[in-house]
Amino acid sequence: MSRTLLSEADGYELLKQYGIPVPRSTVVHTAEEAGRAADGIGFPVVAKIVSPQVVHKSDAGGVITGITSAAAAEKAFTAITQNVRVAYPEAEIEGIIIEAEQKPGLELIIGGKTDPAFGKVITIGMGGTLVELLRDVAIRILPVSDDEIRTMIHSLKGYPLIAGFRHAAPRDEAALVTIAGALVHMFLEHPEIREFDINPVILYGEGGCAVDARIYTDDAVEPAHDAEAAGAALPDILLNIRSVAIVGASQDPGKVGYAICRNMLSFSGALYPVNPKSPEILRKTAYPSLAAIPGPVDAAVIAIPAPGVPAIVEEAGKKKIPLVIIVSSGFRETGPAGKALEDQVLATAQKYGCRIMGPNCLGFMLPAQGINTTFDSVSPRPGSIAFISQSGAIITTIVDWSLPEEIGFSAVISVGNQLDLTFEDFITWAAADPATNAIILYVEEIRNGRRFMETVSRITPEKPVIVLKSGSSAIGQKAASSHTGSLAGSEMVYQAAFRQAGMIPVRSIREAFQAAELLASEGYPKGTRAVVISNAGGFAVLSSDYAERFGIQLVEFPEALTRELDAVLPTNWSRANPIDMVGDSHPDRFAKTFDVMIRHQDLWDLAFVITVPTAISDPLRVANEIVRFSTHTHKMIVGCMIGGDSMKTPQRILREAHIPNFPDLEDAFRAVGNICQYTCHKNDGSCGCQQTPRIP
Repeated sequence: MSRTLLSEADGYELLKQYGIPVPRSTVVHTAEEAGRAADGIGFPVVAKIVSPQVVHKSDAGGVITGITSAAAAEKAFTAITQNVRVAYPEAEIEGIIIEAEQKPGLELIIGGKTDPAFGKVITIGMGGTLVELLRDVAIRILPVSDDEIRTMIHSLKGYPLIAGFRHAAPRDEAALVTIAGALVHMFLEHPEIREFDINPVILYGEGGCAVDARIYTDDAVEPAHDAEAAGAALPDILLNIRSVAIVGASQDPGKVGYAICRNMLSFSGALYPVNPKSPEILRKTAYPSLAAIPGPVDAAVIAIPAPGVPAIVEEAGKKKIPLVIIVSSGFRETGPAGKALEDQVLATAQKYGCRIMGPNCLGFMLPAQGINTTFDSVSPRPGSIAFISQSGAIITTIVDWSLPEEIGFSAVISVGNQLDLTFEDFITWAAADPATNAIILYVEEIRNGRRFMETVSRITPEKPVIVLKSGSSAIGQKAASSHTGSLAGSEMVYQAAFRQAGMIPVRSIREAFQAAELLASEGYPKGTRAVVISNAGGFAVLSSDYAERFGIQLVEFPEALTRELDAVLPTNWSRANPIDMVGDSHPDRFAKTFDVMIRHQDLWDLAFVITVPTAISDPLRVANEIVRFSTHTHKMIVGCMIGGDSMKTPQRILREAHIPNFPDLEDAFRAVGNICQYTCHKNDGSCGCQQTPRIP
C-alpha cells in the first residue's frame, strides 16, 4: 500500500485532461528559474512549496501571493525554502510552483473521498480558508448526474452568493456544475484516487478556475462495493412459517433455550424442542436431534454454545431447513477464532442452500403469527411497523415500551452479525410483506453501502423507511488528511446516503416511531401545505412557531374560504390559519369546520387538529368527527388531542381508525417535518416541501 499526495503540478495536469480550468503554472528549482517563470506567466503570480510532506502549505510559510516582479519571485523562492526547512526539517522539497494569481471571486470547495462502506463520495461546499468553520457542504454518493450536482449547489446555505446576493451579479452556476461533473468523472475513472480537495474553486460571473489541487492516490486494492452482490432471496417461508425447531431448548428457566420455548408456546404451528437429554420440554415432545424430527421444519433456532453450532447447521442443511436463526454469541465479535467459526458456518450453509440469520442475534418476532424466537420476556402486539435492528438490547427495550404505548409490529428482526442475511435482505422482505406499512431501521454499521442504497432506493418510493444511525464518532474526522475527509466524516456520509436513497433519518427512537406511525397510517404527504384547526388559542399560536421551525407551510386562505368559515364559526375566530375556533367550541363546530376543509382540500396537504379539554367540549364526539374528516379526504390528518385521562378514550378512537395522535404539539410538527424534509421527491421542491435545517 502506498498513499501518495500528487504534486500540485501533477494535479493540475490531471485536471486539464478533464477540461477543468487551472492557473498557468510551472515548477522551478532555483531562484533564477522562479524569476524567469514569473516573467513568462505574467504578473501577479503566486509561489507555493512543492513537497509531499507539506500538506497545509500556508501554515508552513509555504505560500507567498501578490508577487509583481521577477526579483520578488526570486526572493519568494528563497523565503519559502527557508520557511519550510524550519517548519519541516525532514521535508523533501521538490521545488516551488509559480502560478498565475487568480483575480478574486467566490471561493468554493469540491472534494472527494472513498468511504469504507459506500465507496466514492463527492462534496461541494463554500470554500476558502474558512471551509471547516463554515461547514456548509452537500454530500452525495457517486455516481451522480448533473441535475443532482445542481441540487447539491442549491442546497448550500451560501447559494444566494452564487445566485446573486444584495444587488451582486450572479456567478456562473453552469460553469460550477461543469467543473463538478468533470471531477466526478475523474474520480470514478481513476480507482487509484482515494481522496481529493480542490479548494478553492474560484467562481466568477463567467467561468471558474480550480486552484490548489490536492489529490491523494493509493495503490491498495479497494474492496468491491457491488450493489448486486447477494445470495438467494430470503425464503418466502418467513411469511408463513408452519414449523419451528429450537436447538438448545431447555427445562431450566435460567437458560436461553427455555425462554425461547416459552415465547413460542403461542405459535399455532408445530413446535419442536431439540435436546438429547429431555424427552419433554414445557409439555412439548422434545427430540434428540433435528434429524429425529418426523416432519419438515421451516425454521431452526440454535441456542447452544458457539463451538457446537457448525455441526447443527450441517444437520439443518441435510434436513433441508431453509432458515436457520443462530442466537448463540461467540463468533466474529470475539476475534479471529470466532471469525473462523463464522466462516465454517457460512460455508456449510452455502453447501446446502439454507440461509443464516445472525449469529449473535436476538432472533425475530412475527406477532400476527404468534412467533417470537427471541429470549425477550415479553412479546409485542401485531401492527404494521417492521422494526429491524442491529442491537438486541434496543429491541427488548422497544418491545417493552411499545406495549403501554399500544404500538404494534408486523415484524421485529435482529440482524446480529449479518453473516449471511443482511439489512438488505430483511428490508426487501418487509417491503414485500402486505402487513408492513412502514419500516424502521436501527443501524450501527452497513457493510455493503452500495447494495444497501440500491435496495432501499427501490423500496422508498412505495414504502417509507425510517432510519436511526448510532455509533458516530469524530475520531475518523480528526485523522482526516484533507478538508473533504474532515467535512465528509463517516456520520455525514451515512446521513447523505440515507437521504439519497429516500430514507427518513431521525435522531432518536421516539422520533423514529412517531414518523413510522404517521406514515404507516397516512402514507407519504403530497407536500407541506398545512391547515391547523384548534379550540385553544395558545396552541394555535404555538403551532405557527413549530410550523416555521420544522419547514411546514401554513397556507393563506382565499377570501372565498374565509367567507365559508365565517358562516360556521363565531365572529371572534382568528380569521386566518391557524384556525382558532375559540375555547367554547363544541363537536358541531369542529364538524362544520371539517366540512369546509373537505370541500377545499385541493388547497392543503396536511391538517393538524388540536383539541384540549373544556367544560363544553365532548372529546369522544370530536374524535369521531376527526375520523369522519380523515375518511372524506385523501390528505394526512394529524391528531393532537392534548390532555390527561379525559383524552385516553378519544385517543384510542383515533388509534383504532389508524389516525396517529400526538399528545405533545411540538412532536407532531417535528414528525411531519422529518417526513417532509426527506420525502420531497428528488428534492426539487415540486411537491411543496421546504428544505430546512434540522432543529433539535
